[in-house]
Amino acid sequence: MLHKGKLLAALNLKRGQFSLYDGNFGDQLKSYRHVLENLYHRYPSSAALEQILPPAEPGMPSAGARPTIEFDHWLAEAALREYRAPHYPFGQAFANHEQANQWAECIEGVTTIAVDGSQLLPWRDASIPVALVQVGFFVNPHGHNRPYTKDVRLEVLAPDEIMEDARKEGDDPDSYPYSDMQVTLRRYLLEIETLCNLMEQQARNRRVDDPAHSPVVFFDGSLVVSFALTMLPQYRQKYVDSAVMLLKLSEDLRVPLIGYIDTSYARDMITMLRRVDGADRQPILRDTKKIHDALLWQGHMSWGDRTPAMLCARNDILDSYGPYRDRVAFSYLQTSSTRPPARLEFPRWMLDDGLVEPVMDVVRAEIIIGKGYPYAIETADQVSVIRSVDRDIFYNQFQEFIQHQGMTFTYSQKSMSKGRRRYP
Repeated sequence: MLHKGKLLAALNLKRGQFSLYDGNFGDQLKSYRHVLENLYHRYPSSAALEQILPPAEPGMPSAGARPTIEFDHWLAEAALREYRAPHYPFGQAFANHEQANQWAECIEGVTTIAVDGSQLLPWRDASIPVALVQVGFFVNPHGHNRPYTKDVRLEVLAPDEIMEDARKEGDDPDSYPYSDMQVTLRRYLLEIETLCNLMEQQARNRRVDDPAHSPVVFFDGSLVVSFALTMLPQYRQKYVDSAVMLLKLSEDLRVPLIGYIDTSYARDMITMLRRVDGADRQPILRDTKKIHDALLWQGHMSWGDRTPAMLCARNDILDSYGPYRDRVAFSYLQTSSTRPPARLEFPRWMLDDGLVEPVMDVVRAEIIIGKGYPYAIETADQVSVIRSVDRDIFYNQFQEFIQHQGMTFTYSQKSMSKGRRRYP
């Protein structure tokens, strides 16, 4: 149990250090915002901005982000309206949630799809290593007399399926050989596989005479798997292959895809601003890890506003995406009055086909229905989640199954009890 009185005393001891951090952070953020807000004075077109950025070639420094046609559209509006931070106003204001819900009826007839997953990792205190992955999916037609679908796909992973792929030199040969990474990877692959299957089903049933009612697919996470950079090659390549497969299928089927990141720490715009800073004057921006893209717009956009779409141009994991290395776009959407905007990633073809703003309206409607978070993703999460009590049920049922096969399975009741107390 945390001692609140002693905590307050400990915090007071570090008050000066926190104050110094806050001051430095504020100054740096102000400098980055200044460069962002003056882009339209310095670069009259996306072509002019592109000339300053490193070439889009493997081995060149990362540009971070590259402008799209939406950047040019914003430049034209900025000259007329004197917008400071680049963004597109939503143009709607709601006096109450009832009005917001009425506007959200624009989603009528649009099928939204989302998946999310959860897992039980192999447990050291169990005599037989076993893991579980479960992916929930939600298909909502948003139409009268058209039922929604909520269901799960579930896989039990046997010991040979969770064995570590490769052991590094110097690893203890007697250490636990079963890998959490194998389980997490299988969960990710099952999420992508499920989403692809649902996209194909919806594409077959789509009303070809009414493209405005194309389904919209939500993926809870980034379409750029930079998190896999630190993984062993055999893991990293599987993540890359799955992400590319999802992008390719969306493009081939022309089914809009949104990768939704509620709290993003991406720094693509930060990298781009450092590239353009100092191109024609003395640099003013310092390299910092403290600031990420979303903070550039915090407090500068109203609900529903979004930034112009940009292309993600990281020269790291995207180098492994082959022809899709320059086909992931992103925008920041203000979904809350108090928090930084959410990051939305989507295939470039949606930009080329003029679908970004119609799809953004679907996202806005989902956020209204979900009271701050896309209802489709929220529902898929609720379907997929594995709670502490579910773990108890799983191990009890697994024990009965094993014993019925004439084998023996035991697990630590102490660890199970401790887990229930700490994570009810």
